[in-house]
Amino acid sequence: MIADHQKTKGDSTLVRASSSNVMLFGNLGNLRQSGGNGGGGNTNSYNVLDYLPKPAREENPMPNGKYPNSVMGNVVKKQHEEQKPGAEQPGGSLCRALSTRMDPEQLKIMGNEDYKNGNFAEALALYDAAISIDPNKASYRSNKSAALTALGRLLEAVFECREALRIDPHYHRAHLRLANLYLRLGDGEKTIYHYKLSGPEVDHVDIAKAKGLQIHLNKCTEARRLRDWNTLIKETKAAISSGADSALLIYALQAEALIKLHRHQEADEVLKKGPNFQDDECTKYFGPIGNANLLMVRAQVDMAVGRFEEALAAAQRATRLDSNNKEANMVMKKARAVAAARSTGNQLFKAAKFYEASNAYGEGLEHDPYNSVLLCNRAACRSKLGQYEKAVEDCNGALNMRPNYSKARLRRADCYAKLEKWEASIQDYEILHKEAPDDEEVGKGLLEAKAQLKKHRDE
Repeated sequence: MIADHQKTKGDSTLVRASSSNVMLFGNLGNLRQSGGNGGGGNTNSYNVLDYLPKPAREENPMPNGKYPNSVMGNVVKKQHEEQKPGAEQPGGSLCRALSTRMDPEQLKIMGNEDYKNGNFAEALALYDAAISIDPNKASYRSNKSAALTALGRLLEAVFECREALRIDPHYHRAHLRLANLYLRLGDGEKTIYHYKLSGPEVDHVDIAKAKGLQIHLNKCTEARRLRDWNTLIKETKAAISSGADSALLIYALQAEALIKLHRHQEADEVLKKGPNFQDDECTKYFGPIGNANLLMVRAQVDMAVGRFEEALAAAQRATRLDSNNKEANMVMKKARAVAAARSTGNQLFKAAKFYEASNAYGEGLEHDPYNSVLLCNRAACRSKLGQYEKAVEDCNGALNMRPNYSKARLRRADCYAKLEKWEASIQDYEILHKEAPDDEEVGKGLLEAKAQLKKHRDE
């Protein structure tokens, strides 16, 4: 950019703004300018720089602080960075937008081009810029929803579709997009409702799929009411297979059922498979009470697999959202008690006070008898005290709930060896060796157990 004092009078020299775009200084829309090309004398044209969307700068950044191939990541380039000759710079659409005065319809067209090319973050920024100029155009909101969906930000996409329909209640494309979103989010009734308002856009196969989803959801509700956890697991799986692949509520129901059946490892895996929405978005979409229930399930799963601090934090958020939720308050109290017991037990174990540590873990188990981490820790204490049979019992309990809990399996293998149950010890060591073939402790234990078994048979 060339400042005014660097130019001679009447000079209109083009200035390089990027490796592939040149523009006149006045067309950059410098906010400090008043009048002229940058001052906004023409009310029918707009400078995109003045309307860069806040979300592209502030809200919901990607982990590295900006979107991949993002608008802001290309507008604000380090001056020393060089572009290879003939290569196309990412973010070119917005650079082109910045190089001239664009009306919002042109921004939408450019956004559509980026969307078709798979540049969803750039498309989103262009749609946002168009909305900043003309916030009452339903198509801009609907297209923004499509870009958000492509980026996996489904709840935000729902809010944009709702806004599009507030502006134009008869917008078929927005109804169809919203119906597809509700299908993925597991709301059968709303899916059917919006499909019916989609006009010629809808396919009868889609409506049939939505009705099938609703049947499974009704069965989920009934199974949970009856506390029929096995049926609940079956029906939640069927609902997800019916198209509700991002239905956080359905994943939470399945995880809750698995927790009730003490299948803690599976419950944790289910929540990891589910969507990872922002907490504030969940509160906006599900409501405070609904999100409190989701957080309560999260807290129970975290506690079951030993993430005590995370469990306590989730339970506290749940009670803040719904202070009258008795179950959430119970989960929070349990999380505090279990976390305190684990902390006390760990300190005593480090001080070689194994008997006292065992009792501390036992106190935690009074609050949560099926907690695999406390059982495994108590097994370590009992092993140190020579109580190998009891240690094996604790390890069995931990492994029943978390079959992949390698620490509990290693302790059981060691206890079996001390009890001279070589075959059982070898079986555990072999499972561990398959999981971690380079683990020296496991390899050494396996060789020793095999040697002892051979010696025992020879004798």
